[in-house]
Amino acid sequence: MLDVGCGTGRWLIEVAQAYPHISLLMGVDVSGRMLEYAREQAVAQGVSGRVEFHQMDALRMLEFPSEYFDLVNHRLGQGYLRTWDWPKLLQEYQRVSRPEGVVRITESESGWLNTTSRALIQLVSLGIKASYHAGNLFALQADGLLKELPGLLRLCGLQAVQTCAYVLHYRAGTPEGQGFADDMQYLYRTALPFLRKWTRVPDNYEEIYQQMLREMRQPDFEATWNLLTLWRRVPAEV
Repeated sequence: MLDVGCGTGRWLIEVAQAYPHISLLMGVDVSGRMLEYAREQAVAQGVSGRVEFHQMDALRMLEFPSEYFDLVNHRLGQGYLRTWDWPKLLQEYQRVSRPEGVVRITESESGWLNTTSRALIQLVSLGIKASYHAGNLFALQADGLLKELPGLLRLCGLQAVQTCAYVLHYRAGTPEGQGFADDMQYLYRTALPFLRKWTRVPDNYEEIYQQMLREMRQPDFEATWNLLTLWRRVPAEV
């Protein structure tokens, strides 16, 4: 099993714990610091004998033999993938997958538009515009990637694509809601240079940001996040 863009390795480690019969799980990422942490966590969770982490850039090449993995997993790559990167990357996923192996893609909307926070909606809209101008979205809308993914997979030879759409809910007063609020606080602070590079940022950005923080602390705060998973077995002839 291969997890592309594995980050801190949490998903691979959880899979290794849940499915002890899987003999080898590999994660790749461009960040050496992320991988150091992932390796430490694999040791701490007692799965380091089956879980490996390697530093490489999937946009250049996956440094594995052809027909090597039973499952290639990809999650939330739109932050670093441009629209023109997808065809080559999907072909590379097929190359390293065994005949009848599975390529599995999970991506999300580019924003959380169903939320009680008006300020968050404003910042999400800025993010969509910046992502579109940067080349991460095929259309200037929140689902500007999700709508294109089934066609992209078919174009790259992955026919009869299966899909599963689902929604994550976040509410104030829950651990998930607090985690979401923490993520948004960090995201829209650190993303400001990206936003300024690719779209016009309003002069009162800091005011909107602080309003978002206040609104996410309200007891009635809610937000939803739409995701889509697509998967397909690689044909035997590939």
